[in-house]
Amino acid sequence: QVQLVESGGGLVQAGGSLRLSCAASGSILSINNMGWYRQAPGKQRELVAAITSGGSTNYADSVKGRFTISRDNEKNTVYLQMNSLKPEDTAVYYCNAAVITIVTMWPEDYWGKGTLVTVSS
Repeated sequence: QVQLVESGGGLVQAGGSLRLSCAASGSILSINNMGWYRQAPGKQRELVAAITSGGSTNYADSVKGRFTISRDNEKNTVYLQMNSLKPEDTAVYYCNAAVITIVTMWPEDYWGKGTLVTVSS
């Protein structure tokens, strides 16, 4: 019904940058909040950054000043620009979106399958 597909992960050296993208497709009427979460080995999934449909953002303290979340509402796509990457940023990054479809008519949470980001020291 709704698919979220992430891209842009990979291997980067500490201090480097990556840009993640997540495109939503399917029977979408509108998308409320969109966000990025991450899960490192042996740790719980945590919120990295989120953005409302109006563009308001919030970030985890650990990434403030280094990561920037943005979205293109026409393309149903959310981005995460990651700068000054650290080894502790290594994780699988998941895209999340609260999507209203033509079937449900209310927001439901959807998740991507994740993209691996590895930061070497």
